[in-house]
Amino acid sequence: MAAVVALGFFVALELAARHYGLPGPLTTQARELTGPPKSGPMLYAGLALMMVVLTWRQRIIVTGAAVGIDLAFAVVRWIFDVKVTHGHPFGNGALWMLLGCAVFAVVRRTGPERVLLLKGVGLGLLLVAGRKTGDTWLLITAKSRPEVLDPYLAMADHALGNPSWLMGRIVTATGAIGFNFLDTIYGQLAVAAVVVALYQLRNVAVERRFPRHHLVRTFLLIGLLGPAIYMIFPVVGPVFAYGTGTDHWASIALWSPQIPSDGHWAVANLWPQTPPPISAPHSIPFDEVTPRNCMPSLHTAWATAIFIHSRRGPRLLRSAGTFWLIATLSATLGFGYHYGVDLVAGVVFTLTIEAGLRSFDRGWDRSGLRLTAYGATVFVALLVSYRFLPLRMAEYPWLAGPLLLLAMASVIYGYVRTVARWEPATAPTGQPQPELPSPRRPDQSPDQPPTRSIHSLPPSG
Repeated sequence: MAAVVALGFFVALELAARHYGLPGPLTTQARELTGPPKSGPMLYAGLALMMVVLTWRQRIIVTGAAVGIDLAFAVVRWIFDVKVTHGHPFGNGALWMLLGCAVFAVVRRTGPERVLLLKGVGLGLLLVAGRKTGDTWLLITAKSRPEVLDPYLAMADHALGNPSWLMGRIVTATGAIGFNFLDTIYGQLAVAAVVVALYQLRNVAVERRFPRHHLVRTFLLIGLLGPAIYMIFPVVGPVFAYGTGTDHWASIALWSPQIPSDGHWAVANLWPQTPPPISAPHSIPFDEVTPRNCMPSLHTAWATAIFIHSRRGPRLLRSAGTFWLIATLSATLGFGYHYGVDLVAGVVFTLTIEAGLRSFDRGWDRSGLRLTAYGATVFVALLVSYRFLPLRMAEYPWLAGPLLLLAMASVIYGYVRTVARWEPATAPTGQPQPELPSPRRPDQSPDQPPTRSIHSLPPSG
C-alpha cells in the first residue's frame, strides 16, 4: 500500500510539473540511468541504505559492481568525448545496482527474504526519489508563486536582531575558505543523515527486520510536508530579496549554482551590510527561477532531526550530530538563504513531526498526541504572526523576540519531557546498584538468614 501511495504521489507530481513545462521526478530520475547524476553522493547514500539488509559478502559484491559500472560509464564518456558540464561523473552504477537488486528480489528471492530485500531497495530509492521530488517542488514554487512575502519575514526578523545580516557579515569575512567549508556541509546534509541512519539500521541484516522508528522516516516526511508550506508562504531569502542573489558568492564558490543572475529583482542591495528599515510590509514580484523555499527552513528541520537521532549513538556520532546542526544553522543564515524566523519555525516543524511519528509507533499515545497538537498549534501561530503581525514584532523586538524563543523552547521542553517518559530508565554510570540477596546453601534451613559474603558487607567507618 505504501508503494502504491508513493507511486501515485510521484505520478501526480510528474503531471503537475509537466503542466508548467518542467520535467518531473520520474523523468529526471530516469535520465540519470545514463546521464551524469545531479548528486552522485546521494545515489551512493541510497545504495548504502539498501545494503543494510545484505551480508558483508553481498555488500562487497554490490559495491564493487556499482563502482565497476561507474568506471565503464567514465570510459565510454572519455571515448566519445562527452563532457560532464553539470552534476557528477559518478553515481550511475549505484542507481543501476539499486534497480538490479529489486529485480533480483523478485526473481530469485521468496517469502520474508524477498520482502526484506524489497524494503531495503525501497528505502534507498525513496531517499533518491525524495531528492528529485524536492527539486521538482522547488521548480513548481518558482513557477506558480510569482510574488513572494520576504518583506514580512524581514520585518519579523527584527524581533530576533536580524541574525541573517549578522551571520552574513561573518561568513563574508571568512572568505572563500569559510564559505566553501560551510557550503560542503550544507550541500551534503542527506549524506550526514545516511551516516546516522546506517548506525540505527546496523542490526537489520542480523535481526532480519527494520527497527520501528529511524531517521529516514522523519527525513522523508519533512521533505514531503515542507514544500506544501512553501506554497502557502513563498519566500526566496534575504540574499535574493535584499542582496545581489547568486552573484554575491559567485566569485568565491567552488561549485557555482547553475542559476542566472537575479540581483535586479531585489528590493534593494542591503544584505548583509544594512538591515531593511522598519516599514509596512507588502508582497513583491520575483523571477520564475529562484525557489520559494524558506518558510520553514527545511535544512534546519533536517539538521535538527539528525541531531535528535544521533543522541542515542556513541560519543563520536553525538558530536558529529551537534557539529552538523551548528554548521547548518550557520550556513542557512550566513549564506543569506534564510531569515532567523525561518529557523525557529523549522525546529518546531521537526519536533512536531517527530512527536507524531513516535506517537503513532506507540499506538497513538495520548501524551504524544497532545505534544503533536501543541507543536502544530505553535507552528501555525508562528506563520500567522509572521504574516499579520510583522510590523508590531519589529516595533517591539524586546517583547516579540523573547516570545518567539519561548514558544520554540516550550515545544523543545515538551518533546524532551515526553520522550523521557517513553525511554527505558537506566541507572547513571557509577551509581551503586541494588544489592541482590545471596543464595542459600543447600544445608541451610529456610528460617536462617542467607549467608552474606564478606564482599557484600558495608565498609567500616
